[in-house]
Amino acid sequence: QVQLVESGGGLAQAGGSLRLSCAASGSVFSITVMGWYRQAPGMQRELVADVRNGGSTHYADSVKGRFTISRDVVKNMVYLQMNSLKPEDTATYYCKTVVAGVLKEYDYWGQGTQVTVSS
Repeated sequence: QVQLVESGGGLAQAGGSLRLSCAASGSVFSITVMGWYRQAPGMQRELVADVRNGGSTHYADSVKGRFTISRDVVKNMVYLQMNSLKPEDTATYYCKTVVAGVLKEYDYWGQGTQVTVSS
């Protein structure tokens, strides 16, 4: 199993920046993907960005050019640098990891951290 703990959420003004951090512990040697999702009230949870073993990244179109995901494999951390924030970025942000098992992959989620962007 993998435990995930997010930090770094809070309140920002439009145009501002925030940096989210996620610390992984447990069976981290089997992690294949680490990423960030978000969920706004009344909306479905959506992928924001993820990073795979080997370093390839993927971003939602809505955050391309504004958000940057990075991973520190040694520290078992993943970060999301959020710049040029918009009110529509307001949501609860969740860290997620995919762990390779013997026959299947397993998803693990953090508890979420709130990001609120004021106009």
